[in-house]
Amino acid sequence: MSDGGTARAGQSERDEARKVAESLTYLSGFGNEHSSEAVPGALPVGRNSPQRAPLGLYAEQLSGTAFTEPRAVNRRSWLYRIRPSAAHPAFTRAGNGTLRTAPFNQTAPDPNRLRWDPLPEPGPDTDFLAGLWTLGGNGDVTQRTGMAVHLYHANASMKRVFSNADGELLIVPERGGLLLRTEFGLLHAEPGHIALIPRGVRFRVELLDATARGYVCENYGAAFRLPDLGPIGANGLANARDFQAPVAAYEDVEGPVEVVNKFCGNLWSATYGHSPLDVVAWHGNYVPYVYDLRRFNVLGTISYDHPDPSIFTVLTSPSDTPGLAGVDFVVFAPRWLVGEDTFRPPYFHRNVMSEYMGLIEGAYDAKAEGFVPGGGSLHNMMSAHGPDRETFERASNAELKPQKIDDGLAFMFETRWPVILTPQAARAEHVQERYDAVWEGFERHFREQ
Repeated sequence: MSDGGTARAGQSERDEARKVAESLTYLSGFGNEHSSEAVPGALPVGRNSPQRAPLGLYAEQLSGTAFTEPRAVNRRSWLYRIRPSAAHPAFTRAGNGTLRTAPFNQTAPDPNRLRWDPLPEPGPDTDFLAGLWTLGGNGDVTQRTGMAVHLYHANASMKRVFSNADGELLIVPERGGLLLRTEFGLLHAEPGHIALIPRGVRFRVELLDATARGYVCENYGAAFRLPDLGPIGANGLANARDFQAPVAAYEDVEGPVEVVNKFCGNLWSATYGHSPLDVVAWHGNYVPYVYDLRRFNVLGTISYDHPDPSIFTVLTSPSDTPGLAGVDFVVFAPRWLVGEDTFRPPYFHRNVMSEYMGLIEGAYDAKAEGFVPGGGSLHNMMSAHGPDRETFERASNAELKPQKIDDGLAFMFETRWPVILTPQAARAEHVQERYDAVWEGFERHFREQ
């Protein structure tokens, strides 16, 4: 096929995928006990594992937590599939490409403030998996602790299927829409959405546009959950009803399908004789989902001072220390600023947490320039940071009338441990050489009374 014919075929595939994506319906609610069947009668009634499952299907439980964890955090789903997951040949090692996993120990932990431009253009036929590029992380995947920061840049839909035994994947699109075909059904994620694929769930990513770019947080620790609200009360921040899980949809495909499994940091490949996305019905609370970040219920001051950014937490992965997260996902969504006698941008601070920050669209209110969509910054624990000089001067002298911030959507992966860079991130051509310069030129204003 000529290059022109290949391009037309690719566009036709994307058009068909977009038509499917825009027609999807969902099940609402975070952590709910959902049930769904693509064929009426596929779900057994009154038991999980009958002697003979309906429609000749195989019953199988997928456990995301230990059997005996408390009910409030226990996650599992029952799947009713055409073939059991166990029906596959042996896996063999495959190349890891630019994907890396904890422990990260090839570079020294870096206290410097760092910032990167977006990833360069991918090579031909780069799918989501091949386009994953690891910036860094922490912990130890074999101990199920820590996290990793990845970016992706892809220009081809996946033909293969991927699953990650190491952790859940929080996908944050920045450019280009995604159609996610999972064992549970289909999800549609555009820039401004997030999608979460639980540990071990098989899926395939199809592109809805010519290229797709974004960010991924790989969480090795406890599964993301909604944060406790404390004095906020029963409502606010990310509302459970706005998280959307797929309805059952299955592939009944016979023939060779490559399945790639990430296990303890390495990729392993096997060629199945059928599609593993063959779940006809399911029920449970261990499910993938999408969430529209613009539905985040932002809270803030209506008197003075700037509240701590913890009020922007969408999801949290708790650790063994109450209030200290293994990783938080935080969003800086459109909001009103009304504080009286208040410096309104994020204040100067140092923090025991380490912060990787990305930009989905627009501009960030603490940086006048240099922080662009698709790029990111890293401020490791106790690194001093805050607004650049231009932002400081403007905010210090601004008229304090109500101000709507609606031209930017930024987020943060915040973690209790330092983010240790991969060699490819430390030496990347797209790292900004003089990021420290944004804090140069602050004048001395001190004067004794």
